[in-house]
Amino acid sequence: MPIPSGLESEGYRGVIHKEPYGSTLVIGPFNAPVLLLLDPAIAALAAGNPVVLKPANTTPTVAALFQKLIPEYFAPEAVAIVTGGRSEIAELLELPFDFIFFTGSAAVGKVVMRAAAEHLTPVILELGGQNPTVVDASANLDVAVDQIAWGHNAISGQWCIAPGYVYVHRSIADDFIARLKRSITAMYGEDPSLSPDFARMISEHDAGRVVSYIQPEKVVHGGRFDVQARYVEPTILYPSTWDDPAMQQEIFGPVLPVLPYDDLSEVIDTIKRKPKALAAYIFSKNQVDIDRFLKSVSFGGGCVNQTNLHCWIDSLPFGGVGMSGMGKYYGKAGFDALSNTKSLLIGNPDKLLDVFPPYAGKDIARNLSVFAG
Repeated sequence: MPIPSGLESEGYRGVIHKEPYGSTLVIGPFNAPVLLLLDPAIAALAAGNPVVLKPANTTPTVAALFQKLIPEYFAPEAVAIVTGGRSEIAELLELPFDFIFFTGSAAVGKVVMRAAAEHLTPVILELGGQNPTVVDASANLDVAVDQIAWGHNAISGQWCIAPGYVYVHRSIADDFIARLKRSITAMYGEDPSLSPDFARMISEHDAGRVVSYIQPEKVVHGGRFDVQARYVEPTILYPSTWDDPAMQQEIFGPVLPVLPYDDLSEVIDTIKRKPKALAAYIFSKNQVDIDRFLKSVSFGGGCVNQTNLHCWIDSLPFGGVGMSGMGKYYGKAGFDALSNTKSLLIGNPDKLLDVFPPYAGKDIARNLSVFAG
């Protein structure tokens, strides 16, 4: 590594070593129970860390599969798996792990971070939040509606990077709504409950929670549900406002509020007053507006004229900011995040750099000048 030229001329070298943090706890979510457990585990293992995996208790089939397969392919000291619910997680969090990787809600993320603080354990937290989407007057609506309809309703809206709400320019709002309705119907049919491509909510509790956000007077598409069957139809709420129940938290379900706007500056000011999102999206052909949005709004990552796909690309570091999480991973970023960077200055064994007392009569400034340049 580059070091001051004066030190280099004295025979010194700068070296960086990457070393494992140590035992790493990976707590996975329910919505991508394989991918979001294995991706962090791969980053940890690539950096040399032994891993304890904790699958979500709401995906017992996946947990049972991991319990069967992990011991077949890994030594227990390399990868272990712990199943169970809250009590098992609480016991795990009492242990002095060297690193913790958690994917889930902000509420549980705070619990994990408090527990990690007891041992000063570093963490990566992949959380969520309300992900803003902006569609301006210059946008290609056919592209925008398909991306948003898919991005919001895939996995029944239960992924942390789904568009959470849409700001659409008032001049194209009616056209946008009409096209979005057609796009949803084209993807999932007149009755999405019959579609093999439309998922169910993870639990009756979550189905009921999402249903509580539906305001019948604002439903312009969908609105049907069956809580016992964990089914909530892809639903559009329009015109939405920030006073609506659906705008008070991350929806994590197939209910999409749409808000009309007149001035992009006001939209940006509003979004900036909200907690920072994990993702954000803008559909526009106006590069000035695109640049203004991207430079003004802080978020973990996102797309321009696209949704969601940034999280599938290993060369793009993925993670949140603020309330949507901390730390980035994927590819080399994951290796770096799960490695301690050990910086070393290798001295010349045959040459003394005299910076020692007594200082009287010594030209200390000259001796220290090797650190310049």
